[in-house]
Amino acid sequence: MARKFIKASNTRILWVEGRWTSNPEFVPTLLQKNFQVERVSSGKQAISRVEKSRHDLVIVDAASMRTNGKRICTSVRNLVDGMPILVISDSQYPIEAGFDCANAVLVLPFTPRKLINRIGLLLPADEDGLLRAGPLELDLNAQTVKVHGKKTALTPRLMKLLRMLIDNAGQAVPRDTLFKEVWRTEYTGDTRTLDVHISWLRQAIEKDPKKPKLLHTMRRMGYRLDL
Repeated sequence: MARKFIKASNTRILWVEGRWTSNPEFVPTLLQKNFQVERVSSGKQAISRVEKSRHDLVIVDAASMRTNGKRICTSVRNLVDGMPILVISDSQYPIEAGFDCANAVLVLPFTPRKLINRIGLLLPADEDGLLRAGPLELDLNAQTVKVHGKKTALTPRLMKLLRMLIDNAGQAVPRDTLFKEVWRTEYTGDTRTLDVHISWLRQAIEKDPKKPKLLHTMRRMGYRLDL
């Protein structure tokens, strides 16, 4: 996945960690990339810093705390609703159903590059309304997507569908979930409309829609966008 073009030097991250170090340790890489990272070692310290200072993103390294991070994540969300929160988890302390306080969850193992990619997707679009993710460039104002030199106008529903897939890039998103979120309905008995919209998206972003390289069908699961 290619990363969104973000201004690392202007990005302030509050990194909440425990006594056990993640493997690999990600903070040194973020500092090398010129992100501004403030580290705290407890949920109490995190709450204090969130109240007193301004950050663009909170990362809860739950794996280093030997927990799923839900308590800290929920506390931060209650204080600053709207701030992006990313949780780093592992298979020993899985994220249970109803874990909705985080905007994104990354499960170890993964590379520093994947973390940076995910950070880029969580941050706001550029001042000119452009959101770049991998080869995709979304103009949020003009409702267009540009990829491989081709620009295509999207309907609001297609834009919302693409944004949802981008937010979950690299992960299979269930068909029912996409249908419920994009069409805002609990009825999922017939999702053929979703299939049609996926086909339209492929025409917009793929070099060869019949042999997709970005938007994949995951049999019996849903769809996955690889960037």
